[in-house]
Amino acid sequence: MTGFDGPHREPGSDFRPAGPASERAREEEERAVEQALALVGGSDRTGGAGGPDGRPSRRQDPRGHQDSRGHRDFRDEDPNAGPSSDPHARRSTDSHPYDGRDDDPRDGRTTATTTAATTAAGTTAATATAPEPVGEQPPLPDRASPGDPAKPRPRPTLPPPSWNRARAIAARAGRGGPPATIRLPLDRALGHVLAEALGALTDLPSFDTSAMDGWAVAGPGPWAFEAGAGLLAGRGPAAALPDGTAVRIATGARVPPDTTAVIRSEHAHVDEARGLLHARRSVVTGQDIRPRGQECRSGEQLVPAGTVVTPAVLGLAAAAGYDALPVVPRPRVDVLVLGDELLNAGLPHDGLIRDALGPMLGPWLRALGAEVSDPRRLGDDAGALRSALTSSDADLIVTTGGTAAGPLDHVHPVLEALGAELLVDGVAVRPGHPMLLARLSPDGPCLVGLPGNPLAAVSGLLTLAEPLLSGIAGRPAQDPYRALVHADVHGHPHDTRLVPVVHRPGRAGGRDHVAPLRYNGPAMLRGIAAADGLAVVPPGGVRSGTEVEILDLPWAPATPWTEGCFT
Repeated sequence: MTGFDGPHREPGSDFRPAGPASERAREEEERAVEQALALVGGSDRTGGAGGPDGRPSRRQDPRGHQDSRGHRDFRDEDPNAGPSSDPHARRSTDSHPYDGRDDDPRDGRTTATTTAATTAAGTTAATATAPEPVGEQPPLPDRASPGDPAKPRPRPTLPPPSWNRARAIAARAGRGGPPATIRLPLDRALGHVLAEALGALTDLPSFDTSAMDGWAVAGPGPWAFEAGAGLLAGRGPAAALPDGTAVRIATGARVPPDTTAVIRSEHAHVDEARGLLHARRSVVTGQDIRPRGQECRSGEQLVPAGTVVTPAVLGLAAAAGYDALPVVPRPRVDVLVLGDELLNAGLPHDGLIRDALGPMLGPWLRALGAEVSDPRRLGDDAGALRSALTSSDADLIVTTGGTAAGPLDHVHPVLEALGAELLVDGVAVRPGHPMLLARLSPDGPCLVGLPGNPLAAVSGLLTLAEPLLSGIAGRPAQDPYRALVHADVHGHPHDTRLVPVVHRPGRAGGRDHVAPLRYNGPAMLRGIAAADGLAVVPPGGVRSGTEVEILDLPWAPATPWTEGCFT
């Protein structure tokens, strides 16, 4: 086709001149495009703003702007995206089809932009699937009352966000505001994150000190000395040391002015009869003296903000003169265990299974730096879930199970009834794809909904809870790294897979590598119990001998597992 000045017949096409029937077809085609535009917030022929009352449609809010409650939408915010003249453009650094997703944070529903509406007429096949009447919006789904079983809920029709994008959304949600700061004494600051950089309050060391037990000498030897205890640590300044003299000195003691060097006791020969000290080795000016300010000068930054307070950081802070540290409060987490089929003790029986997540989540979340309440077991009770959510004062609520669309899966209906903002509704990852992330209110806590299967729940912890908690606590993100994998690792056709692995040393000069572990099904914990990391396997899998991204676990196995059991 060379132009649009007349009809064109493609070879082999069934071309007919324009007539009443073709006019009707064109009108139906244009009406379908207008309907698609109306559904995604576009203007109609009359120049309306997209809403039936002439007000701007909620779907027309430019990405990254605040909604009517003043809260930023973290889902489509992309720090790597450049400016766009189209306020509806949604571009991502990853190529996942989720880039066209349009989540409305004010009603908890998930809608989809229709790319067919932005193309030329002639693509009505993509939009002609039972269109709504012009100007009408699809009805809101029925909300289940708190005490009633949840009604089946239609799932989103567009693919969920990629694994990387979901983690980025969770991290941004955790960094939604400046972290609070508290001051804790040194004996209570362990494990917290520094809210401010630590500057040295004094020179370290604050005076010249002896690095060894021995003799402080001045000038060339041999040196005359006087008998006595000499200079001890913790004593005040001594008088200047005249040339040709020596004095005993202890480690950490203040070095007298004009001291040339310190001679270690084992490198000195004492002539008691003549009262002279001889050096067994050559003496270098300044040897075994720690000069003032050798480690740092007053005001110099010792540790940056965002550093986790370790025992070594505590020691450095104490040496620098700190009695208390400015830290970020640990995020408070409530754990709600859902499911009538769970047992708290004993062997599984009669269709009932043991609750594996209740005992696991608390310690895992504490390892991520959170303060965790004892898990509350609510069963499959929508009213109890709603009450627990509305009464919580935690920074994060973690639920287990109930994130799918079954008759007893209450998480989505309860969140919708509360007007929660759904930030992530499913993730393109296996196991664990039904996970979700929501904000209960603009200033309220976040909720991470974990699937009920144990390894799927671990996937949800590492995908959503870990980056969210790191953001709240001001912790630096885990630095990604890659490692060789020994053995082929099968992948999902479209989704990322998280596979438990264990690090192995290289043999005969070979590189260190990771080995995938067996028992990596969604309901299994045997593999992750032996793992020290998770391999992030892209769609399609990886071949043996190639590199794969690794997520470290907060701990390493305390027991040297035998390879035959798990690999």
